[in-house]
Amino acid sequence: MEETVQVVEQMIENRVPVQHVVINALKVNLMRKDEELRKIVNECPLINADGASILLAARLLKVPVKERVTGFDLFVRLVEEAADKHYKIYLFGAREEVVKKVKSNLEEKYPSLQIAGYRNGYFTEADEPEIVRDMAESGADMMFVAFSSPKKEYWIRKYLKQLNIPFVMGVGGSFDVIAGTTKRAPIWMQKCCMEWFYRFIQEPGRLWKRYLIGNISFIMYVLGFKLKSLFHNNR
Repeated sequence: MEETVQVVEQMIENRVPVQHVVINALKVNLMRKDEELRKIVNECPLINADGASILLAARLLKVPVKERVTGFDLFVRLVEEAADKHYKIYLFGAREEVVKKVKSNLEEKYPSLQIAGYRNGYFTEADEPEIVRDMAESGADMMFVAFSSPKKEYWIRKYLKQLNIPFVMGVGGSFDVIAGTTKRAPIWMQKCCMEWFYRFIQEPGRLWKRYLIGNISFIMYVLGFKLKSLFHNNR
């Protein structure tokens, strides 16, 4: 986490727009089927392991990953950093009432925080030039985009250079947690790699396919990759 924050600070100093991503089992599954998404993720200069599934896969495949850095935890940590170092942030996504609540909650918790702008995530393609222009003129140092995947990855990549914002990060459903419309798993469940199950029991009708079928697909993919590696090494 601290290494990531240091890198983000350097990116802000450099003032060259950068797209950040986190990866979890869902995103890996999407990347397997979506060549464009895979290209976007692989070209990002800063990638964090969000899901516990990624850490487990990394151990199995002997890939060095120091720790899990979730999108939500990084979002909160960077907001704290922004308040401390007077960086300006832009909030983009979710419903109007949600993003307004996020803004007010963050301003209440961090009185020195400068929010350069905010906007809900409902718009048409015709609205996009004006939206991007407003963002580019905001003077923001960091922008947090609360769309689902792969929409957020596509949108950020499409407009990254025009945004003129040094660090742009997709945060998925983090705004809903900050606004209080959904709850995050207790710490003990996070530590036991059961955060996904907590989310599942909150919205089983929407998430059963993502977590049950998706997790099994991811596990099979990792095991298959491990077997191929063993076969290749033993030849």
